[in-house]
Amino acid sequence: MTLLSGDPSRGRALQILVTLVVIALVFAPFLFPGAKAMNTAAKTCVMILLVASYDVLLGYAGIVSFAHVMFFGVGAYGVGLALYGLGAGWGALFAGLGLAILLSLALALAIGLFSLRVQSIFFAMVTLAVAYAFNVLASQLSAFTGGEDGRSFKVPAVLQPGFRWLDHPLFGVQANGKLLSYYLVVFVVAAAFLVLLRIVNSPFGRVLQAIRENPFRAEALGYRIVFHRTIATCVSALGATLAGGLSALWLRYVGPDTALSFSIQVDVLVMVVVGGMGSLWGAVLGAALFVVAESYLQDGMGALAGLAANAGLPLLPALFDPHRWLLWLGLAFVLAVYFAPLGIVGALTPPEGKGRR
Repeated sequence: MTLLSGDPSRGRALQILVTLVVIALVFAPFLFPGAKAMNTAAKTCVMILLVASYDVLLGYAGIVSFAHVMFFGVGAYGVGLALYGLGAGWGALFAGLGLAILLSLALALAIGLFSLRVQSIFFAMVTLAVAYAFNVLASQLSAFTGGEDGRSFKVPAVLQPGFRWLDHPLFGVQANGKLLSYYLVVFVVAAAFLVLLRIVNSPFGRVLQAIRENPFRAEALGYRIVFHRTIATCVSALGATLAGGLSALWLRYVGPDTALSFSIQVDVLVMVVVGGMGSLWGAVLGAALFVVAESYLQDGMGALAGLAANAGLPLLPALFDPHRWLLWLGLAFVLAVYFAPLGIVGALTPPEGKGRR
């Protein structure tokens, strides 16, 4: 971990927790059989990359942006529309992803150069307006994007569930294209995450943190604030675009609800805060905790409600009704922020390690 990233997680408890999450994701198809478990693991991987790329902006550069979901949507629509219009080939996949990256870079440069000179709250409002405009465009250009219904498409043959690369199951799991798709997502997310770790722990990343702490002093020392913040915006946008492309490839569908919904931006913000801002390891823990809770909390509450009803306990069956799972999820994260304001990473990092995460 140190050799690859130059930034090992601090604290034995934090290292163990991160290692367990990584092992669970790498071996998820074999440890947790079933379509729901694999979908949860794949979504966790995608969200780790999306949250980590947003933390480059929020945690390291101190920039509050609401346009991150827009870059995620650009990547998803780039891959989805290319595979839908050009056919299920690798050429279409890379062409769509390449065009999405170019568009995201152009948008990030425009946002950085024209908006980062204003105060933080005005910058946040500008990014919110741009992201909302893209959401409206995706919904209104139905002839091109499919509108509210989105587009379903086919992926390359080797990634389709019907493709068999082994005649017999592998440790009880079908060796098909779905398994290849999952490990493609895992590999790309791992590689991109390590690149982001290298960036934030480079001299450039240290300058970002200096600008976050005291922009006037950093500027007095000769650092170009707008330049560094613009580069940070571009790096963050590239990570979000790649995450969007992986999401569309896994779902084989792209639409406003899955790619450009503002709720995705809110979820990402929650994951960053809960995991711990200013530490990419927090993205791993925050994303894993949130996605697992989102996927299984309702089932757990249903089981608790059933046990309470069978035991004849009053009020508890209604209190743990599965339809109230969002209430309990929100309450859990409010308590997490209250008792661990620095996030999971801050709570598990020893005092001597909190200066540099």
